[in-house]
Parts: sequence; C-alpha cells; structure tokens
Amino acid sequence: MPSRNTVRQYDAPAYYHVYNRGAGGSYIFRDAQDKYKFLSLVQRYLSHDSQYEKYPTFDIELIAYCVMGNHFHLLLFQEHDLEAITKLMRSVSTSYSMYYNLKYRSHGHVFQSVFKAARITNESYLAHITRYIHLNPETYLTYKWSSLRYYMGEQPPDWVNPARLLDMTSIQYKKFLEDYEDRKKLLKEVKDQLAL
Repeated sequence: MPSRNTVRQYDAPAYYHVYNRGAGGSYIFRDAQDKYKFLSLVQRYLSHDSQYEKYPTFDIELIAYCVMGNHFHLLLFQEHDLEAITKLMRSVSTSYSMYYNLKYRSHGHVFQSVFKAARITNESYLAHITRYIHLNPETYLTYKWSSLRYYMGEQPPDWVNPARLLDMTSIQYKKFLEDYEDRKKLLKEVKDQLAL
C-alpha cells in the first residue's frame, strides 16, 4: 500500500507542505550546527545570491519552515516546474545525509523515507498550516530554527518569501497564533491528517 502523502506527480502552480523525520524517529538535527546546515542547504538551492551560483537554483518559493530535533516542515510554492520540489528535496536530503553520516560516523538512511508532500488546495488552510508549522516548538516565539521571525516583522532573506500569502500585520499574525486556544489539539489534528 502506498505511503500517505508520498506524491509522485506534482502540480504547478501549487502549494505543498513538505516534511520528513529521522529514520526510526531518531534525532537527525542533534545540535544548532545540524539545523544551520540543513537550512543552509535549502538556502543554497533557493537563493539567487552569487555565492551559490555554482549550484542549481530551483523555481520554488519557501513560504514557511521549522526544523525540529527529529523532523522538519517546509511550506513550498511551485510556480512552473513540475519536478522542482523533487529536485530540491533530493538535493537537500542527499547533501544533508552525507554531512550527517560524516559528522556522526554513521552510515545508512538518515531520513525515515522519501519526504512527504501534502498539496494545499484551500486558501484558508494555507494560513492554518503556517500556524501549525510555527507552533511546533514549545518556545515558538523565540525559537531560532523557524521562519516565524519573518512573520513577526524581521526582514526575510531572499530565499524565504512569507509575503506570498501573509496578508496580516505582525501583530495580527501573533494574535492569530495565540488565538488557537489549544495548541496541542492543533498539532494533533494536523499530525493525524499528515500521518506523522
């Protein structure tokens, strides 16, 4: 039976919530350096900065992200190239796995499986999924490894684009986060939908 949210064919233009976790639920981002490395790899393939010109740049916008100890979430918008998400995730996952196995002197799979991708077809669900992504950490307002600070008014780098869907001020978005009375209920609802 095929795994839930394992997309074989993508649409464009379309939004996708892309996520994966460590093999066997293990920690794949053990420290700040690991989280930084993962995000720097995403940046490598999405930034138009000249320092990355030797790497391919994929036609994708990163709308929101969160990197936790044993998993990650990315909200991506794919405009034209139907294979852009697959190419991006293959490049990032392979590079990160090589880094991880070298650093921790391990071998084999780092990620549980091929990344999962859930297409977001409902406009109101887009804001909801950013809320889910940003509420993942207990200390979400001060958590360094998510895109929340760009929703709170900090200038985003060229490889993160919250403006594509953010139609709230930073004060409104903070209230939007806080208005979800039962954070644990939200996380469970979405995890159940995504089969995390």
